Amino acid sequence: MNLVNKEVKHKVFGEGIIIRYDDSYVEICFPAEPSQNVRFVFPDAFGTYLTLIDQKAANWVGKMVQTRKEEQREEEVRLKKIKALQEKRRQELLKRERLARRRTRRIHPSSQSVFWCETGEEDSVFTEWNIFTGAIKSGQKKGQPRRLARIRPNSACLLTARASDMPEKNRRILGAFMVRDDFDPKHCKDGYIPAHPEYRLRLSEQESKKMLFWNYYFNERHPLKTTWNTGRHRYFNNTWMAKILKDIISLKKKPREREFVKLFFEYFCQMNRINMNKLPKPNGALVRIDQAKEDE
Repeated sequence: MNLVNKEVKHKVFGEGIIIRYDDSYVEICFPAEPSQNVRFVFPDAFGTYLTLIDQKAANWVGKMVQTRKEEQREEEVRLKKIKALQEKRRQELLKRERLARRRTRRIHPSSQSVFWCETGEEDSVFTEWNIFTGAIKSGQKKGQPRRLARIRPNSACLLTARASDMPEKNRRILGAFMVRDDFDPKHCKDGYIPAHPEYRLRLSEQESKKMLFWNYYFNERHPLKTTWNTGRHRYFNNTWMAKILKDIISLKKKPREREFVKLFFEYFCQMNRINMNKLPKPNGALVRIDQAKEDE
């Protein structure tokens, strides 16, 4: 449709006539004193500043305006996706840089922590996804949260419990989580260690019964004893933790759950520089006790 000589109305300039237009601009002559020609963005100005008198022409331009708005919305969505992708790549680069810095640090061979979850505490731990380190029992800092110096963003927290009417050897593994990437032990004043947003898992009751803590852990001073006398936590050997995660993979029946634990396991080994293809067999106190009985 040809819009030249079509009459329009403007909210400020009044009535005018279109004298020329293209894909970007429309030029209108407003004959009122003083006479002037004014350019507007085409077709965007119609429906906002300009109104065509001819209804057929107005409908035609209206469709163009609607099409332009849809194109603009699509462009906005496209730009948002690009920005989101750029932000994701930026975060990945930052993560790689952090990983590179961590790889240059010395990792303590027992920089994981196993916790004794009290009766009734399980639900809060697996809902809030953090664990309290416990309070100092004596001395000048009595009552203050305990600071676990070895726990870093590349550490894992193993969560265990036993029923009050069961012997200590029946302590079960309930679940585990990696420590959040931005965790700083120096500034952990409240004593709560936060879980990584992705690498966290909770075992079902049936799975937990198959994962006995003392199959993996032993006290070097008393390797044939399953005794946890005092304290809320123990530092835990890195390779033991890796072996636990690998054994949990075999427990999972659903492919999706098994794949998640596999990713967890691989991430943990990468963070702690562990060769996941050369893990020792479980050699905890229960395994040693059984071996001692066989040797008698």
